[in-house]
Amino acid sequence: MPEPTMPEPTKTDDIPVKESAPPPVETNAQEQGKPPEKVVSSAGEEGEKQDSQKSILFVEKPKGGSISVGQNITFTAKVEAQDLLRKPTVKWFKGKWMDLASKVGKHLQLKETFERLTKMYTFEMQIIKAKENYAGNYRCEVTYKDKVDSCSFDLEVHETESTPSIDIRSAFKRSGEGQDDAGELDFSGLLKRREIKQEPEEPEIDVWELLKNANPNDYEKIAFQYGITDLRGMLKRLKRTRREEKKSAAFSKILDPAYQVDKGGRVRFAVELADPTVELKWYKNGQEIRPSGKYIFEHKGNERILFVNNCSLTDDAHYHVTAGDEKCSTELFVREPPVIVTKGLEDTNGYIGDRIELSVEVSEDDANVKWFKNGVELPLDSKSRYKVKIEGKKHTLIIGEATKADKATYSVMTTGGQSAAKLNVDLRPLKILHPLENQTVRLGKEISLKCEISENVEGKWYKNGQLLQPSDRIKLYHKGRIHRLIIDNSLVEDDGEYMFVPDAYNVNIPCKVHIIDPPKLHLDGLGENNTVTVVAGTKLRLEIPVSGEPPPKVMWSRGDKWIMDSASRIRAENYPDSSCLVIDSAEKDDSGPYRITLKNEAGEDSAHINIKVVDIPDPPEAPNVTEIGEDWCIMTWEPPAYDGGCPLLGYYIERKKKQSSRWMRINFDLIKETTFEPKKMIEGVAYEVRVFAVNAIGTSKPSMPSKPFVPLAVTSPPTCLAVDSVTDTTVTMKWRPPDQIGAAGLDGYVIEYCFEGSSSDSGSEQNISDDTAGGPGQTEEKTPKPSEQWIVANTDLTDKTKFTITDLPTGSKIFVRVKAVNAAGQSEPRLHPQPILVKEVIEPPKIRLPRHLKQTYIRRVGEAVNLVIPFHGRPRPKVSWKKNGTHVDKNQINIRNSENDSIIFIRKAERSHSGKYDMKVKVDNLVDKATIDIQIVDRPGPPLVVKIADVWGENVALEWTPPKDDGNANITGYTIQKADKKSMEWYTVIEHYHRTAATITELVIGNEYFFRIFSENMCGLSEDATRTKESAVIAKDGKVYKNPIYEDFNFTEPPMFTQPLVNTYAISGYNATLNCSVRGNPKPKITWMKNKIIIMNDPRYRMFGNQGVCTLEIRKPSPYDGGTYTCKAVNSLGEAEVECKLEVRGGLSFFRLLLQGVPPHIAQSYMKEMEASKYGKK
Repeated sequence: MPEPTMPEPTKTDDIPVKESAPPPVETNAQEQGKPPEKVVSSAGEEGEKQDSQKSILFVEKPKGGSISVGQNITFTAKVEAQDLLRKPTVKWFKGKWMDLASKVGKHLQLKETFERLTKMYTFEMQIIKAKENYAGNYRCEVTYKDKVDSCSFDLEVHETESTPSIDIRSAFKRSGEGQDDAGELDFSGLLKRREIKQEPEEPEIDVWELLKNANPNDYEKIAFQYGITDLRGMLKRLKRTRREEKKSAAFSKILDPAYQVDKGGRVRFAVELADPTVELKWYKNGQEIRPSGKYIFEHKGNERILFVNNCSLTDDAHYHVTAGDEKCSTELFVREPPVIVTKGLEDTNGYIGDRIELSVEVSEDDANVKWFKNGVELPLDSKSRYKVKIEGKKHTLIIGEATKADKATYSVMTTGGQSAAKLNVDLRPLKILHPLENQTVRLGKEISLKCEISENVEGKWYKNGQLLQPSDRIKLYHKGRIHRLIIDNSLVEDDGEYMFVPDAYNVNIPCKVHIIDPPKLHLDGLGENNTVTVVAGTKLRLEIPVSGEPPPKVMWSRGDKWIMDSASRIRAENYPDSSCLVIDSAEKDDSGPYRITLKNEAGEDSAHINIKVVDIPDPPEAPNVTEIGEDWCIMTWEPPAYDGGCPLLGYYIERKKKQSSRWMRINFDLIKETTFEPKKMIEGVAYEVRVFAVNAIGTSKPSMPSKPFVPLAVTSPPTCLAVDSVTDTTVTMKWRPPDQIGAAGLDGYVIEYCFEGSSSDSGSEQNISDDTAGGPGQTEEKTPKPSEQWIVANTDLTDKTKFTITDLPTGSKIFVRVKAVNAAGQSEPRLHPQPILVKEVIEPPKIRLPRHLKQTYIRRVGEAVNLVIPFHGRPRPKVSWKKNGTHVDKNQINIRNSENDSIIFIRKAERSHSGKYDMKVKVDNLVDKATIDIQIVDRPGPPLVVKIADVWGENVALEWTPPKDDGNANITGYTIQKADKKSMEWYTVIEHYHRTAATITELVIGNEYFFRIFSENMCGLSEDATRTKESAVIAKDGKVYKNPIYEDFNFTEPPMFTQPLVNTYAISGYNATLNCSVRGNPKPKITWMKNKIIIMNDPRYRMFGNQGVCTLEIRKPSPYDGGTYTCKAVNSLGEAEVECKLEVRGGLSFFRLLLQGVPPHIAQSYMKEMEASKYGKK
């Protein structure tokens, strides 16, 4: 082992100093007595403890660092933004409280960046040109909503390294009294130079004075305020500063701090008194020293000297001297001569478990010797496995029962030398005395494995490379050199390769254990008779558990054919503990017995398994619709040919409209029968139906749809069947449509007749008309009966409600019935109750004059006249018309005659059409007459003459003659109007006046009036009025009115604004208006200006005025439209103007200005002005 190099000790006061043996190289901070490193270590442990916790937000935390004064360093923290909705808040602290955000400047920079691709926030703190006081503990804290994550780290700042001079006096000093480490030696000065953490630089403010004068409770507050991180070190310095002694008054020269002398040498202590008369006393470890041969006192003037002769180790102590009330002290260190290694250690080999001794000889008896293993001092207490035997100068290290861990480099160190040697510990060669044997064991029996080796060592058992652990079934035994493995009740899993491996040896003893078991099929999960049911179309995977060791060979067969192809639809899949029969998409033909056979070296087993494939049934055949009603039908169908291997449970029925694709299920409960009656269908809509068969597996596919059918109902019988007319060969019947027609509509009617007969059965179910001649009390024997032979009168359907049956024999009697026909068929017939005699009957004519024609029929000129006068008679009557006794002129009046009525029609009536119209209806010698009075009226003419009969006071008397033309109607009244001669505006005075003379009152005195009169009848006022030829002057006697004379007034004035413009603002994009009012005579001309420029022909501006109010409308203004607007009014007498400022709020782009019609150069100038104003504000 190489000897460590030691620095040469320095001498104090020319006293020789002996060499000191170096301590072990690995010295911790506590032995060296460095409190600052102790603080840093605790801070580091705290940081590591925080870092060990699971980070909430940090992806990368800042790490501590170490730099020299003047260098730069950057600390980085990263936070992932994947799950964050906004940027997190990050703060940097120094110590516990100091927020570094306020310290950013020349020496501190804080940066943050965001990478969009990785979605990562990066926060950096950069310290530039670090100083010594920047060292300390820092903290980074990140906050997001209610989550907080923080991390602490340290920064060390070192001075530039320089080679220090070693002071032996400082190396051998004792710690100050009153401290925690008082009385302990400090050898740190003799160690190899290590980095020393510097005290933090004092800040510019005198913090020392603050700390000295402050309350101890305020120390942390002052440190936080002035950025002091090493508060503990400063408090220690403060403590030492307070403990400094004042300058001694009794001693002019005190003792040195420490003295060193070799064993057997002499040391001199000297002090100098300020007052030689003061009594002086010397003390050693607190005991007063008396003069003797060992201690000699000497006086030289003010100097007092103490000599200590023949120093031994007992003289190594603390000395002090007192002069009056004062004292000074020192330390004396006595050093022994170094111990030299005379015979070093030798390399040694040994075996594990042997006793090994390592010996060394030194130059001194019972010398202090330290033993090391790989540079680490060995513990030699009573609990240690290492023992040291000392025989004079020989020192022996004893290791009892050596292990592999004892293989190392051992060294010995004395105060004057050292020696090292290597110890190699190997295993003793191993011999296998009895190896393991291969075994074949039946399942459930015991397995016993045994081996014997030459060494008594522990070992491990392995099975197939896996370590075996003892349990209730597995037992491991070790007795001496014999090792045994016992496994009770062997299982299949116990089959494999076993191996015993002795500990610490690279040797294994293998063997094989083979477990055998007869094959067996486990069919407990199958149904009765080993039957397995599978649904057709699904995949059957029948897994049969098998057992046997070794695993048996499995074979499947169906009949005489073995299932061998692994790629076919029916295949077998074999596994160690089971065999699986797989049928992909099972079919009906796959049903039947299957055989499985097992074979291995221990035996054979087989079984039959029945596979039953079930399926949904086949669809039934298309159903047949046998009957159809108004909203129902009856449908039947046949069961499906194949029921799917399961009994049918029933059927589902669906229907749909023919034009639709949506099927609707009718029944929700299964139908057992094959007949069904769907109901609640819409009459007249075509339907289709289909059937589903259902078994336990499911529902079949639908059957083919039935043929389309339409639920229809026949109509009710026709009503009001009656005889319209009879001739010698024809009978005309009429009737009304059925009361209920239905959705099928009405295609037409069938008219049938038969001759009167005596059959009692015919017509028993006929509907009898309501007009039964015999009444309800008539007996059935007296009622005539129709014959059974009904003859269809119309070969084609007729859609009219009147039909004439022709070619009938004269004098015969017939029965007539009518049936309504539609798509559903013929309705019940409607039978006429009485037989009809085929013989023409004369019916007297009769005119049925409407009630409103029994009075005078009045119409105005120009209106149409359309009169219908019904009549009846048999045979068809002849009709003739006369007007005022003469035949009607058919060129002026249109007349149309039919069998039942006569129509007189005048397209545009005239007053000449007025008169009495006579109508005559004649059948043979029978005649009927009727008279209609028609009056055509018009507006009357004006009165003939209107004259002023008298004028008095405020009244005028008028008289007039009735009009010559009264408009073919009575005059109902007159309307009188008056007019002042000045204005000649007519005003109605009297309306609906019936007389031909009237007095007009309350006229204005001094006015002159004219009058006119209108005639009035039922058509209204006459078109013209008759006016008086003379005028009526209303004058007052004795008064003469003199018109006043007025001077001309000058109404002209120059323009003047009565309401000025008002400063305002507008919103960009919304119309704005500017309003003011002006007066002036003549009317002034208005001009609008923007920024003193006249607004002309600009579509964005609209100017208008009303009653002196002037308005300027700015359409959708932009910021460009802002400015000063002026309204100027000018006439011949002068001019006036008002102005206001308009501000348009809301930004506008250059492109939008162009779209609004602003010239490009003006828009460009405006944008530049806006940018200049923006930068000016910044």
